[in-house]
Amino acid sequence: MCNPQDGDTDRKQPVTACLLSAAFFSALGSSFLYGYNLSVVNSPALYIKAFYNKTWLDRYGEPVGTETVTLLWSITVSIFAIGGLLGALSVSLIVKILGRKGTLLLNNIFALIASLLLTLGEKAKSFEMLIIGRLIIGVDSGIALSALPMYLGEISPKHIRGSIGQFNSILICLGVFTGQVLGLPELLGQVSRWNYLFSFLAFPAILQLCVLPFLPESPRYLLMERRDEAGAERAFQKFLGKKDVSQELEEVHAEARAQENLRTASVLQLLKNPAVRWQLITIVVTMACYQLCGLNAIWYYTNGILQEAGFATNIIPYITLSTGFIETLAAIISGLMIERIGRKPLLIFGFSAMAVFFSLLTVFLNFQNSMSWMPYLSYVCILAVIASFCSGPGGIPFILTGELFEQSYRPAAFMIAGIVNWLSNFAVGLLFPFLQETLQSFAFLVFVVICIMGTIYLYVVLPETKNKTFLDISQSFAKINKIPAPSPSHEIELALSINCDMNEKVQDAAKMESSL
Repeated sequence: MCNPQDGDTDRKQPVTACLLSAAFFSALGSSFLYGYNLSVVNSPALYIKAFYNKTWLDRYGEPVGTETVTLLWSITVSIFAIGGLLGALSVSLIVKILGRKGTLLLNNIFALIASLLLTLGEKAKSFEMLIIGRLIIGVDSGIALSALPMYLGEISPKHIRGSIGQFNSILICLGVFTGQVLGLPELLGQVSRWNYLFSFLAFPAILQLCVLPFLPESPRYLLMERRDEAGAERAFQKFLGKKDVSQELEEVHAEARAQENLRTASVLQLLKNPAVRWQLITIVVTMACYQLCGLNAIWYYTNGILQEAGFATNIIPYITLSTGFIETLAAIISGLMIERIGRKPLLIFGFSAMAVFFSLLTVFLNFQNSMSWMPYLSYVCILAVIASFCSGPGGIPFILTGELFEQSYRPAAFMIAGIVNWLSNFAVGLLFPFLQETLQSFAFLVFVVICIMGTIYLYVVLPETKNKTFLDISQSFAKINKIPAPSPSHEIELALSINCDMNEKVQDAAKMESSL
């Protein structure tokens, strides 16, 4: 008879070094660079503006106007999001041709080119090189934030898929923290060293290029899109550390049989399909809330917020460093707890806690001049907002995008999620200064409303995806989509029972033959 405790067996199975290596090094050359680029331009901002001014003076014989410097700096910061959008738009085609691992490897070329342009821009006396470099590293990040969660979700056993998926969030936070550390005045945050901050971009990319080629491709991609069953079996064996992977292969086969069109669906096909309508709406809402919940406003304008809160300018870099540490710590804790608590509770807790602490931050900023200790409460609220974000909203939207869609729809879903992500990112960077100027300390109440609305939607619509197969998750949406769907668990059980019956018949035949 077949073992009915397959789920329990999976839980007892140790995590292999191959799986951990694939998760770490794929994230190191991808999401780590995204996080690093979120924070790396903060500390050398004054030096970069001075470089722009000097370059303009050398070229045109007159100092650049204040408005022109501000415009050039704004373009330098915001064009990162434009590059991210271009990367997200291209990722569906690239993963179809090169696969998940191949896309991540190709993406390192963008990181290396960007590193060269950003590092050498000062020596070449070309601020255009810095702007183009930021655009290219944005393309790198746009591709990475779609291809990486896809890869992590497809190589992970379902009982640890959330924890492995959180490598994306943890390495983003670690990248932010690394950018803050290297940007300190004692290290590279100096007028003579700031360009070396961008040289560091090449280091994670080179590490990934050295390690990732020796790790397997996504077995689901190999089996369902390349029809390479032998390659998929070898990949499963390496990732899971066991020889018999027939159950995992059959699960993928069952998903393949359940899909009408095994070819990779286009974005238009995804948008038209009523069977995935609410999955798509859920991803759009979750990804929009991920960017519009206000954390990017904290990162882009941390120094200004802390100055408004009353902290001395010379200690702000070290306070900012503590925010990066809290973010990384919260992401690690979330990664350890996600398989126990689940995706839905962590998301709801994160957004609702952010709403509470943004509300308190608004109150404390309004009364900061009345009491000398009030700025410290504002600082605590900033840390609490960051920790709340990283407890769930900081990484789970990327995990959900991979979990809510079956194989043929996944690239198109990540493309749409990426577009929403980068457009929302750009909108926050562009509009928050005007919100802050108009509403002043009440600007954060806008984020309170967004967090509350996101919490309500997720509570009502989102099913829990913890420890479920991709087919089980699709079945969870069948009722709300008003689409009848066969029970995926029944199909898998039926297939496994057929295999078991065949094995039993073979054994019975062997016994009869031996008795004769």
